[in-house]
This record gives sequence, C-alpha cells and structure tokens, in this order.
Amino acid sequence: LESSDVRTFRVSRIRSDIRFATRRERDFRLPADFDVDAYRVGEDWQHGPVAGTARIEVNGDTAWWVHRTLREAGALNEGVFETDYAAVEPLAGWVLRQNGRAVPLEPEALRAACAEGLRRVRDAHEAEPPKLARVKTVGIPTDVAERPAPPVAPERFAVLQALLAHLLTACGEGRDARLDADELAERFHIPRDELQEHLSLLNLVNFGGGCYTVYAELEGNSVRVDKELYGDVFRLAPRLTPLEARAIRLALDIVGPSIAAQVHTPLDRVRKKLEETFGQFEDHQTPQSGTESDEEGLVATFSDAIEQRRVVAIDYLKDNDIGPSERLVEPYTFERVLPNWLIHTWDRSADAERSFRLDRMRSARLTDETFEPREGFDPHFLEDTRQVRVRYGKLVARYRVERGAVLLTDGSAMATLRVGTRDWLIGEILADRGDAIVLEPVEVRPEIAKRAVELLRELRLTRVKLPS
Repeated sequence: LESSDVRTFRVSRIRSDIRFATRRERDFRLPADFDVDAYRVGEDWQHGPVAGTARIEVNGDTAWWVHRTLREAGALNEGVFETDYAAVEPLAGWVLRQNGRAVPLEPEALRAACAEGLRRVRDAHEAEPPKLARVKTVGIPTDVAERPAPPVAPERFAVLQALLAHLLTACGEGRDARLDADELAERFHIPRDELQEHLSLLNLVNFGGGCYTVYAELEGNSVRVDKELYGDVFRLAPRLTPLEARAIRLALDIVGPSIAAQVHTPLDRVRKKLEETFGQFEDHQTPQSGTESDEEGLVATFSDAIEQRRVVAIDYLKDNDIGPSERLVEPYTFERVLPNWLIHTWDRSADAERSFRLDRMRSARLTDETFEPREGFDPHFLEDTRQVRVRYGKLVARYRVERGAVLLTDGSAMATLRVGTRDWLIGEILADRGDAIVLEPVEVRPEIAKRAVELLRELRLTRVKLPS
C-alpha cells in the first residue's frame, strides 16, 4: 500500500509483530489484474519474469524422479526436462546438486553457469581453507536509561480484571472511548513499554466474558477502546463465513497427504460439504485438491504396514544411484523434514536402520511377511552422522543464516552440518556453485575438488567459455 506496487516478502525476515491492521473481515479489495497464481511458484529458478526455457537431459530413473517431483515446473519429453526459468543461477545449482544425473543442454548461459560453478568449487577446495572472520555480534545500547523498578505488581489476572472493568466504565453507554496511555499505565502500575502487551492479552482472554468484547489498542500516546455486545451472537449456533469456509477447505488440501489414509474419507466428506454449501462463491485462486497426490498412496501403504506390522518392499532411488534398488523394510514412524516426508525403518536388505524419502520411492507394496518390533530399536533420523563445518559466501550467507548458520563480520556465514553420507554433502556443496566451502574435516576437501573436475568432463563443460 505504501509503494502502490506488488511486493513479495519472506516471512522469516519480518522482525516486527504481525497483526491485522483493522478488525474487519475484509478491509481491502484485490486489484482486477492481480493473479496470485503467478506468485505461487515452487522452484527457486522460476521466481520472477520468465527469461527463457532451459533443456536438461535426465535419463533413466532420474527422469522418473523429475517427472514425479517437478511436474509443475516443466515437462519431460524423451529424457529431456524442459522448464521455464527467470534466472539461470538457481537452475544451475539444481543441475549440479544432481551430481551428474542431469546434463545441461540449453541455453548456453546455463551451461556457462554450471561450468563456472564447478570451477569455483574445484579452486576453492584445492586451495588452502579460507580464514574465518569473527562472529558478528549485535551491540547492546548502553545509553538507555535504567527503568526504575515498579511497585510490586499484583497477579496479572487481577490486573486484567481491573483493567477490563475500567475500560468498560470509560466506554459507558457508548461503543468506544479513548484514554491517555500514560495515565492508564500509571493507574495500574504497568510499565509503559509493556502496556501494549497487557492490552493484547486482554483482547485475547476477555472475548465473551459477560457477553462483552472489548478491543483495546495503543495508538501513540492514547489507548483506543471499542466495546461490542455479543450476547445475541453467542446464543446462536456457530456459523462459518465464506472466508472461514475457504480457509478450512484450503487447510484440508494442504494437510491431506500428512494425515493417515484411514481418515481421508471423513475429510473428503467435510471438503464436499463445504464446497456444496459455499460453492456459489467463485474462488479462482485456491490450488487444486491434493487428495490424489503420488505420496498419498505411499502414506496409505506405510500406514497400513505400521498398524499391521507388515514388511514393505520398496523401489528406492538414492541421491547418488543411477537406478532404483529394491529393499525390504520394517516401517516404524513418519517424520516431516521440510520439504519432504521420511519413513523411519529397519532395512532388512542392509540389516541396519534407514530413513527413506517418500518422493524418491518409485513404489511400495505390502508383503505377507510380518515383523515384531525390535527390542531397544528407537527409529531416528540423522543420528549416525558426522559434523562438517562449512563457510558460506556473502551471496548465500543471508539464506543460510535463516537456517541456523552464524553470521560473520565480513558478511559470510559458518554452519556445522550433520551429514549422513558424503554423496549428499558433495551434492549440497556443488549446488552452491563455489559459495559453500568445506573447512573440516579436511580429508573431504580433495574429494569435492576431484568430483568437480569429473563433472566438468561428464557434463561436457570442459570447453565452455565463461563470460568475461
């Protein structure tokens, strides 16, 4: 509204409280030319206006996996993945993360970005590890006057009761009132900088108390109070507004695959009833129902297997394998590790505990064989790992800080990763195209440099000329 333009914000970067600007159910209208679907983009390389179409060769079972997970981002034709892109750099990162299973064909800018990234990875891991800057600390202001200790405050609920009574009295027979904030804080012995916190808590707990709703908010040096009588509303059966119905329907679509298959039928009935009741309200900006997703069938199979203690045969494609391998597993629990679902199992094929990503399963079928829970076996994920210290350059540091990395004074960042396999680590380092450098353990560094050299040859990028 301030810039009169369409903007996209990352929620993780918002530092202030997020609250409604008004109390109305709808306080703005969508512009006629605004299409939210244009901003519902799942892949990093598609954020922004389309700059062109890339062609990437993916053969064998990698093609199946691409079709399974990226069908919304492009099309797969005879082993070639065609996808629109807004920037080649994120797409080059995705290609390199595949660790040789994806070959960039077009455009030449994509091939150049991949070649440049591999050369930077090679050079960074053949040279000496870079020196780390100091950890950046947030200074604490020293000129803030120390706040005098307030009188011993009564129990907070008693304060809220007294505050509610005072606000109702101030409103009298009217529907609103405005009070001086300093006087209110002094009257109830509330520190001035904590007044809004008390008002927000009051707004939360007083709804329906004595059939009254009082909404109070700090506005500058005064407190605005709105009083409403909701007694008649509370006597009626609960009802949904069209907006609330759409919100519930959207929630059902989003959480559907994460709920055990046995409860899908009741949820479908709820969704159908909502759509029958509120179908007259057109809604072009909600995604299609996800009840028929590929992962839902896998969830149903594993849910049955966990309940019945039955062994499951799976075809699984690992990160570093060309083709899938068949495994017999004893499933125990699901876990959500964004953006993927995991199933924790005892892998009979490897005679060890293993966790598998559902998006990399080609199939899963119940066998007739049952199993008993293994004594002392506690299914977990990423416990049998080693720690790897990684330095991230300025270009990716801010994103890594949001995921737990430590910001350094020179703008870079450092993180300690828990790594299960070296193949996974190599793929992640390659994806950052030279902006991620392994510091420790030092024996991993030559392996990463060697793999970068091999990929230059495997992806046919050795003769690619970089832009000057």
